[in-house]
Amino acid sequence: MTQSASGPARFFEDVSEGERTKTGSFTFTTESIVAFAAQYDPQPMHLDAEAGKASFFKAQVASGWQTLGVTMRLMVDAHPFGTTPLIGLQIDEIRFAHPVYPGDTVTAELEITGKRASKSRPDRGFLTGKTITLNQDGKEVLSQLWTMLMPVRGS
Repeated sequence: MTQSASGPARFFEDVSEGERTKTGSFTFTTESIVAFAAQYDPQPMHLDAEAGKASFFKAQVASGWQTLGVTMRLMVDAHPFGTTPLIGLQIDEIRFAHPVYPGDTVTAELEITGKRASKSRPDRGFLTGKTITLNQDGKEVLSQLWTMLMPVRGS
């Protein structure tokens, strides 16, 4: 089941294991990579094409932190829980599987892999999900495991 990008608020009871949310896309430009790196991750392979060529990557690449941020933006824009905010509690197993280059276009997909009611707070539940970010060739560039907080209906 793929969730639509809009709709009413969803609650813990409305979400099922196995449901998937696919996002729109984002294209990394040299300018966006440099601007992000200049502010948040000013390493040579992000800031300069020639330095990127001389690096381990053999080309200019986007910061992994930028890829994480773009993935979050894509997922927020996809509204997996309708108008209920995407409230993150924990991120585990962040894996940068493949570099992101200028011109790459990425999309993301969240699969709900588990859910459990809170033992101490009956007004909330917890969802776990795997988020995978893919480039235009379908190659995985990033994966992460999310734990999210969801309100229970009527809370």
